[in-house]
Amino acid sequence: MLLAKLMQELKRHSDIPFELEFVVMDPGYSPKNREKIISNAELLRVPIRIYDTNIFTSVEHIEKSPCYICARMRRGYLYRFARELGCNKIALGHHYNDVIETVLMGLLYGGQYQTMMPKLHSTNFPGMELIRPMYCVGEDDIIAWRNYNELEFLQCACRFTEKIADENAVMESKRQEMKRLINSMKEEYPQVEANIFKSTHNVNLNTVIGYSKDGKHTNFLDEY
Repeated sequence: MLLAKLMQELKRHSDIPFELEFVVMDPGYSPKNREKIISNAELLRVPIRIYDTNIFTSVEHIEKSPCYICARMRRGYLYRFARELGCNKIALGHHYNDVIETVLMGLLYGGQYQTMMPKLHSTNFPGMELIRPMYCVGEDDIIAWRNYNELEFLQCACRFTEKIADENAVMESKRQEMKRLINSMKEEYPQVEANIFKSTHNVNLNTVIGYSKDGKHTNFLDEY
């Protein structure tokens, strides 16, 4: 919702003309959660378009990596809806802390160094570009905006997380684990977030054993 307001403001003051569509994909929200989205959009004067899907039903019985599959399906639907509307860019609300957490998750759980790009061209939808305008906006600042305006938003709101909440169970996602790890490191190293973010801009390929680019893997021995 903050991204929507920022894009509205940018459109109002930009020297470059562009049009906006505010797409809300309903993957199977409960009526209460759907109404919350609608009321927030009305409050913030964001003219949303809602598209219905059955993604939550499709992934409900998947035991291995349901969140990953759900995310992939939601992204695919989003691209399709955007193309139907004649859009050439999709703006997502990922922020500064998302970038840092993605780097750590790749290192600790994927055994690879990768980051979340500020913009990239779609490989499956030619002519479509994905952009992340809030790439350098901190999560604390976003929360401060929400609190200042006394707003309340949905988190995941899928059936799995709602079931966990109903059972008063504790479920910590990998991203939440990264937040906890970073917060613990910040107690001793206050600059740890800035340094992780900076590292994505300062990769020295002369000291890297191997790297991949455009599907081709390169090893330092190839040029040794």
